[in-house]
Amino acid sequence: MLDEEFARIRAHRNNIHRYRSLLKTQLSDIERQFIERRMAEETASLEALNSETFPIGFALSETPAAQASAGVVS
Repeated sequence: MLDEEFARIRAHRNNIHRYRSLLKTQLSDIERQFIERRMAEETASLEALNSETFPIGFALSETPAAQASAGVVS
């Protein structure tokens, strides 16, 4: 099951990369709008799939200086 999810993630990332490459070319306004819309859809799908596949998020720990200024005592 995880292999299938990784394959789907890879497919979305490849599509996004392809759309970014296409946006660097000369396009009509309609073509550009279509590609931008498709890229936004792919990005949203990728984010949703990532959150389903990797439900645990990791917060970056603050630096000691940031903790000291916030009044956090270790």
